[in-house]
Amino acid sequence: MLEFRYDTQLLIDGHDLDEDAINQYIREHFAGDSLLAVGDSSLIKIHFHTNKPWLLLAYAATLGEIYDIVVEDMDRQSRGLPG
Repeated sequence: MLEFRYDTQLLIDGHDLDEDAINQYIREHFAGDSLLAVGDSSLIKIHFHTNKPWLLLAYAATLGEIYDIVVEDMDRQSRGLPG
């Protein structure tokens, strides 16, 4: 059993994005692990393992346009099922 079930990945297209501030906000407000928040002031890629990916998506949508969204169920994948 995984502690954090969903591998959540997305891109944020915006203006004046700050990868350090985004990284810090996610760490302080969402339970999860394996966080990557990298990019520049106009494009950030997020990778995060969490049990509530919809909360991360809602936050990211406040920062800019989100796209290339992938949410994979790692528990299903570990059982040999499509994730």
